[in-house]
Amino acid sequence: MAIEPTPKPRKGGAFDIRLIIALLTGVYGIILTVMGIAFYTEADIQKAAGVNINLWAGIALLVFTALMVLWASLRPLIVPPRPDETDESGESATEEPPVAG
Repeated sequence: MAIEPTPKPRKGGAFDIRLIIALLTGVYGIILTVMGIAFYTEADIQKAAGVNINLWAGIALLVFTALMVLWASLRPLIVPPRPDETDESGESATEEPPVAG
């Protein structure tokens, strides 16, 4: 009685929407943080009721980005194996029983 190896599930990291969202919010977060630190004037702060809104929004986006990356790394997207895939030995991962007749 041979034990058939079960196909291993794969991670779909490149297709995980959480990483794409994290990339976009990370880029915007970096831009806003740099703008809030280096390129602000007193007039900009007065327009925002005394708050450096670019800096705080950038920091919030960077925190959100870190949470998304953490979520994607702790609970990765698992892609179930297709029935027609082959394992490492070249044999079919799922063999159909022979048809009598």
